[in-house]
Amino acid sequence: MDDSDVLLLHAAADPTRLAILRELSSETSVCACDFAECCGTVSQPTVSHHLKVLREAGWVRAERRGTNVSYTLRPDAVDRFREIAAELRPGVEGLALQRGATPTP
Repeated sequence: MDDSDVLLLHAAADPTRLAILRELSSETSVCACDFAECCGTVSQPTVSHHLKVLREAGWVRAERRGTNVSYTLRPDAVDRFREIAAELRPGVEGLALQRGATPTP
């Protein structure tokens, strides 16, 4: 795992940023001004900060449209997240425990 993987995981490990990622996964594009609803009582400047963190980590792409900025989820970031998650699986002993075997001392 390299530093970009750590940055990707760290950026997603915040409740507000995770809510933003979930919102983006259900929409093609979301205007920055529309994230306040999915983020509860978080102020717009705070949402902007979280979007900046996600952008710098590689999770989202920003596109200016007139005076608004729209955000989209980057498919390559989602793919890398899946690859990282796929690397995490129980070892041989963990699989044996899942099957009901008694652990060996």
